[in-house]
Amino acid sequence: MSRVSFAAVRTGKVLAVALATAAAVTVTGVSRADADTSPAVVVSPAGENWVFRDGDGRQVTLRGFNVSGSAKLYENGLLPFRSTADAAKSAQAMRDLTGANAIRFLISWEGVQPAPDRIDYSYLDRAVQQIAAFTDRGIRVLIDYHQDLYSSHLFNSGSWYTGDGAPEWLTKAGNYPQESCGICLLWGQNMQNNAAVRQAAHDFWHNRTLTTSTGQVGVQDAFLTQASAALTYLKTKLSAQAFQSVVGFDPFNEPFDGGLDGQSGLDWEKTYLLPFYQRFRTAMDNAGWSAKPAFVEPLVFWNTGFFEEGGLSSSGPLGTRLVFNSHYYDGGRMVIDPSAASDGTYDAAMNRIRQRATELKTAPLVSEFGNRMSGTGSDRTPWMVRAMYQAMDYGTPGKNWWDSAASGGPVLSGTQWHWDVYSGHHHELMNGNPDKVQTTGDAWNDEDFSVATTDAAGNVSLRLDQRVLDRLYPSAVAGDALAFAYEDLARSGFGGAGQQQAWLTVPSSLPNVAALVKDRQYGVLVWRGTSGTVPTELHLPQSFAPASTTVVGDVGSLTGLPASGAVRVADETGSAAAHRVLLTAPAGLHAALVVNTATGTPVTADQRAAVAAELAAWRNRVFGG
Repeated sequence: MSRVSFAAVRTGKVLAVALATAAAVTVTGVSRADADTSPAVVVSPAGENWVFRDGDGRQVTLRGFNVSGSAKLYENGLLPFRSTADAAKSAQAMRDLTGANAIRFLISWEGVQPAPDRIDYSYLDRAVQQIAAFTDRGIRVLIDYHQDLYSSHLFNSGSWYTGDGAPEWLTKAGNYPQESCGICLLWGQNMQNNAAVRQAAHDFWHNRTLTTSTGQVGVQDAFLTQASAALTYLKTKLSAQAFQSVVGFDPFNEPFDGGLDGQSGLDWEKTYLLPFYQRFRTAMDNAGWSAKPAFVEPLVFWNTGFFEEGGLSSSGPLGTRLVFNSHYYDGGRMVIDPSAASDGTYDAAMNRIRQRATELKTAPLVSEFGNRMSGTGSDRTPWMVRAMYQAMDYGTPGKNWWDSAASGGPVLSGTQWHWDVYSGHHHELMNGNPDKVQTTGDAWNDEDFSVATTDAAGNVSLRLDQRVLDRLYPSAVAGDALAFAYEDLARSGFGGAGQQQAWLTVPSSLPNVAALVKDRQYGVLVWRGTSGTVPTELHLPQSFAPASTTVVGDVGSLTGLPASGAVRVADETGSAAAHRVLLTAPAGLHAALVVNTATGTPVTADQRAAVAAELAAWRNRVFGG
């Protein structure tokens, strides 16, 4: 995770909405109409856009969190959780409080291979148990080989900064110079300024031969050897259900070059980064992971607005076996830009990710995004995160969405940074120094990004307004999602304080819709359905009580969600507190409006009928009937 992203909003092309039906991928033996169907996720094309699909051919949106920065800490044994019980408590709270259906699960090279001649299978066993705590609750898992600044062992005990990733035996063999970042205000500047960090990264990409206690080895060869062992062992130890719920592997977090050797970033990616990903892809295939994609990241600074290099755009089509995996942080507002985020702030940034994935002919994932929870600029965090989710839902300002919904682009999958149940309760010796015990925030390089913590009673609680994090989203669409938008009405401050302002505003041309949603949370989904009995599903936030939720559309119009019928409610897998709306529809064009009508004037049948007629006319006008 690079906080020196210096991210700037860039102009990006808004993607055309795919209208063609994507090819379905079937996983045998799993087909349940009222529960999560096959948790295996594949990539398949739909017109210009490429999307994730489940075993029933439904278009899937992955939404959740990274677990977690605690995997960088020795107090946690280089895993997200100190125990399986903590993992289970965290998974349950995440499912109940946010409706998350995916996590990015961090592991490290050092954890897997603490010595040149040893794979720590007990480390992998603990990882398996922690992963199962999430898959048992219907949460999909992307496993991430995490690194930041290459390794903690490049840093001295008195350093301002630290890293994570490569093991000590490897960095010692590299004989790197004394590390120093000079006058660096943010830890990510080490990637540009720290000679030890840069030389170590350069050695990795050039596969430098190092002499270790067990002989000579190429640096990259050593990584791939241990990765092959880990992949093989995980495939063996994960249950069939858990392995099916693992969507793939992220081979290398936030790659940075260590020196471009006179090349452009795009040429460097083609020469060094893509061949590494292809080698990792081969390791996955040989270990029994051939059906799962690798989630590959471009050079970390590709979309920052500063030091921009790379983006994989010269690498050629990635196809279905490599997913375009990008991060996004608004470094400008984290460093020098004092303005607040608002409606449409991050459209250009997220559209750039959409566009790049389209060019690469694969699906996109935003595997890190978010903002600090304390410190300079953190008072703007609630709406910054809100605006990021808004731009992931659709890539046009909310004030224009109803008139331009067809150009909003596909819903982006993403995992927010991050979910740390130990936030503010750490005891980490920074670089092994007992005089530098880190207890606050994330306990790593002065960061504080976790949206969760554990309260005095031992319960996992949210640090951001639940309305920002627990969102209506289309978790599985039976067909092709053509447009989706959500108005969360989250306030601008922490703890429900601050301003409330609707961003997804309804035009005067839709007076009945406007009257129904005024001062209420609501979402709209438009999709081209396929025939069959498999439902379209949307996660229903806790703020939407099923008994007071109104659904209006051609599938059905009602207030109060029943347990059966074409429009119905069901529990999220593994949770009695989280719910989902299920819509069963024949082939054809459909639109559904989902509104939280717990407050305000009671909704009448006549009002629902008027809104349904208005919504149908809008759908036909904007999407062609």
